[in-house]
Amino acid sequence: MGTTTTHSAMKGGQFLIRESDFSALFTPEHFSEEHRMMADMAREFLEQEVYPQLDRIDALEPGLMPSLIDKAGELGILSVSIPESYGGFGKDFLTGMLMTEVLGAGHSFSVAMAAHTGIGTLPILYFGNEAQKQKYLPKLATGEWKGSYCLTEPGSGSDALAAKTKAVLSDDGQHYILNGQKMWITNAGFADVFTVFAQVDGDKFTGFIVDRNTEGLSLGEEEHKMGIKGSSTRQVFFSDCKVPVENVLGEIGKGHLIAFNILNIGRAKLAAAALGAAKQVSSRSVEYANTREQFKLPIARFGAIRHKLAEQTIRIFALESAIYRVSQLIEEKEEALLASGSDFGTALLGAAEEYAVECAILKVAGSEVLDYVVDEGVQIFGGYGYSADFPMDRAYRDSRINRIFEGTNEINRLLTVDMLLKRAMKGELDLMGPATAIQAELASIPDFSNSDDSAFAAERKTIANMKKAILMVAGTAVQTYMMKLAKEQEILMRIADMIIDAFMSESILMRAMKSSAEGAAQAELHSAMARVYIQDSMDRMQVNGKHAIIAMSQGDQQRMLLMGLKRFTKAEAFNAVLARRAVSDALTSANRYCF
Repeated sequence: MGTTTTHSAMKGGQFLIRESDFSALFTPEHFSEEHRMMADMAREFLEQEVYPQLDRIDALEPGLMPSLIDKAGELGILSVSIPESYGGFGKDFLTGMLMTEVLGAGHSFSVAMAAHTGIGTLPILYFGNEAQKQKYLPKLATGEWKGSYCLTEPGSGSDALAAKTKAVLSDDGQHYILNGQKMWITNAGFADVFTVFAQVDGDKFTGFIVDRNTEGLSLGEEEHKMGIKGSSTRQVFFSDCKVPVENVLGEIGKGHLIAFNILNIGRAKLAAAALGAAKQVSSRSVEYANTREQFKLPIARFGAIRHKLAEQTIRIFALESAIYRVSQLIEEKEEALLASGSDFGTALLGAAEEYAVECAILKVAGSEVLDYVVDEGVQIFGGYGYSADFPMDRAYRDSRINRIFEGTNEINRLLTVDMLLKRAMKGELDLMGPATAIQAELASIPDFSNSDDSAFAAERKTIANMKKAILMVAGTAVQTYMMKLAKEQEILMRIADMIIDAFMSESILMRAMKSSAEGAAQAELHSAMARVYIQDSMDRMQVNGKHAIIAMSQGDQQRMLLMGLKRFTKAEAFNAVLARRAVSDALTSANRYCF
């Protein structure tokens, strides 16, 4: 299986052509006592301050959400990732991701808080000059000032750079005059500070810091939404808004750097928030299945429900494995950049950009795992799942936005493939060498033997074959369509799904291998979950590969590719029913998500 490299040396996207070393992997089992204490604090905040008021929050009770953000600020929850020099705790990226995960179970509150600490604060932290940071960050860190982010417009959704909001320099050169409108703006109803993007001179996409009391800034009514009803979402209008020139954020014409770099971090954090929400729904599902009786038995004893409980958990466990794998990579890259002389902002942004492919994968996987988990949660609750008096109603509706936030999942799938191919073309990632080797392998006699009898050898070989299948299909697509490949979105989506499955499968396998090597208490269950996930991923890989191959080839080439796909998606038989039963038994015994 490819050249083994140390975990810390893995470059962005390189997982596709190399085997990762599990021994250096960070897993949630290795969180420190301080990590766990901070997570407990966040959990207690949700239980004491948020959960008792969910209906009032969803009713947009005036002043309630800002007061909750104030309380979170008093506890230091808002300032985890802000440097101490600006009034924050200056904690590392892993800590920030853990806090995002725990608070992700907070429904509308988690959206408001994530918007404030993420897109509402990070643009100033990373792109602001020193005067801007000193003015805004200490008050954003405490929650005295609330943050918001104005990017989307009625005519520009996924095409964010097509913004029509204009900024014209005043005659005296002291202000930029902003005119235009933004929509779907989270926290708009109570925000004090807006990061706004506008076109200077019609074509220079630029960021601005706009204070709420700026004359000419006005708000639309609260949007009526399917879910996250307690999150303030309004249009923001700019009518001859005079913004001081010192409030230009970053450089004129470089607003895209702010928008896209903040999105990389936002995608990873969205996945972490989805993970926290999914764990909460899993626990509620287990609790209900243990207490709900039908035919004189708890429904948790029935095979169909056991399957659902276990599958919720396996997908959550795989997502968690991938999230903290990427979090560690980003943190290590950030530390390396700091050591080489980069400043704080440049280091984290550079690290997130390095792993932009992985961040896009996490965003898709996280939002879709949560959607699966809440959908099955409704089903486990049965009729009560459809009742607004039970918890699945809110969880189901609140989940759905995540596949649209931070770039739609379709955009993120296309980006995943696009970024990999661009890195290959720039010589940053050698995809052609391995792809060429696979073409030669297809012409040879297949070897289905496996002389390696070490632990997890079969699973490691399966992952290696998944990557071969991806390189075979992607390589064929590049050769077939060349510069026109971007127009073949149906094929690109299939390739993206294959890449996502391979990355998630390798992540859960690495965690299982580490658990086994360390003799962890749940090592056997970790291994069982990894094997189930890999088997199901391989099945999906076969289907996605087949559809892509049939769409772009014919005749002898098609037959050869389909035979190659069959070779690369062949795996040993594994009894997933027994494995899921073991996982379900652990859940029902603990009466919660317990991994």
